Amino acid sequence: MTADRASGALQLRLVLHAEDLDAALALYRDALGMPVELDLATSTEDGDARVVVLDAGRATLELVNGAQRSLIDSIEVGRPVAREVRLALEVDDAAGATSAARAAGAEQVAPPTRTPWGSLNARLETPTGVQLTLFEQLEPE
Repeated sequence: MTADRASGALQLRLVLHAEDLDAALALYRDALGMPVELDLATSTEDGDARVVVLDAGRATLELVNGAQRSLIDSIEVGRPVAREVRLALEVDDAAGATSAARAAGAEQVAPPTRTPWGSLNARLETPTGVQLTLFEQLEPE
């Protein structure tokens, strides 16, 4: 480690189990434009194993308490729907990305909605069983 580099995490990687990997790739890679960083297949006793790592740009870890989770649900959806984990992706065009995600198999929970934080957020349910917020930052955070 060099002196100019702080110690700590170097990458955040969210690992999702996708029973239908092709459907997951159709959503995240094709519809949402996340380029493939690694695609590795291995034969195992349990069958053909495959991992695909997609580049999502900058990663952050957003920690919220229960009141904030409820507030976000209220603003984005209008009712409590959040689980313990929700994936949020910043996109250039929330409405267009929402349409593309729906065409790739995601179900819309709430349409793009303006938030008090200066963003346009849409909530979706993905084929991998993970809730997804697509957000377009309209004003500086």
